[in-house]
Amino acid sequence: MLKKWFLAVVCFVLIFHVVSPFSFGTYSIVAYDKENGQIGVAVQSHWFSVGTSVSWAEPGVGAVATQSFVEPSYGPLGLAMMRSGKTAEQALTGLTASDPNRDVRQVGMVDIRGNAAAHTGKLCIDAAGQYIGKNFSCQANMMEKNTVWNAMAKAYESTGGELVDRLLAALEAAQAEGGDIRGKQSVAILVVKAVPSGAPWNDRIYDLRVEDHPTPLKEIRRLVTVAKAYNHMNAGDGHLTDNNVNAALKEYTTAMNIYPGNPEMIFWPAVTMAASGKVEESLPLFKKVFQQDKRWAELLKRLPKVNQFPKDEVLMKKILSLVPMEK
Repeated sequence: MLKKWFLAVVCFVLIFHVVSPFSFGTYSIVAYDKENGQIGVAVQSHWFSVGTSVSWAEPGVGAVATQSFVEPSYGPLGLAMMRSGKTAEQALTGLTASDPNRDVRQVGMVDIRGNAAAHTGKLCIDAAGQYIGKNFSCQANMMEKNTVWNAMAKAYESTGGELVDRLLAALEAAQAEGGDIRGKQSVAILVVKAVPSGAPWNDRIYDLRVEDHPTPLKEIRRLVTVAKAYNHMNAGDGHLTDNNVNAALKEYTTAMNIYPGNPEMIFWPAVTMAASGKVEESLPLFKKVFQQDKRWAELLKRLPKVNQFPKDEVLMKKILSLVPMEK
């Protein structure tokens, strides 16, 4: 009897290592947001750096979450099959049919047409299950409760805003239901444009990870806020390059309102205002930045040399008068 038990344990250990170097108790969501023109995937787990292997997305193609006893190749292979014209369901069926270890896999896929599919192997650790909705799929394994995936779906469907907001709401709903029975450790969110621009470096809207943290969802929400602000800053830079000052100022102001504690978000709107003749509006902003750190004043002095600010000594002197005096 003892010998049989020992052999069973050995077999399990061998399967564990042969099947995959990772074992995640994980909840995830893949989704296509037609209204916002975005595709994304989000995942949370009690495992280090969960986004490294679980989350995959490609503009104009779809998204994949591969978890439980992870087979990372489901990500690139699933995307390749969808890129060739297969639906999410066809791609997933093809991959699981050729996988001798499909019973320990859990996978969610969505394609650019909004088709969603999921697979929960019969040997995934309870509580494990999935919810396939319109243009999205939620999947979870090793959960404290079997209500997680339905709660995720409900939160996703009832949340507005960008796709990143809806994905994050789904993850938070999962955690509110108890989440991973082992606890929490890492989280990742990846959102790309639904229609590729031809410039891949511009097509990743959010690519955020918290690799190891006692409250990863709280931290990723903070990072999403920062990323939103910088997305508007980047848009402002683009408008400024095209000499569309009003559009740039609008984007910079939005960024400042989203993340007001960051002096970067205050400094550049102030620079743009002053350079475009809105000097009096810029002064309170410059004052606020200089009070946080006087080095921003030094940076301002360097901008005229590279044509990033008017070569106007009177204007410069007026702004620099706001620098706090040494005590």
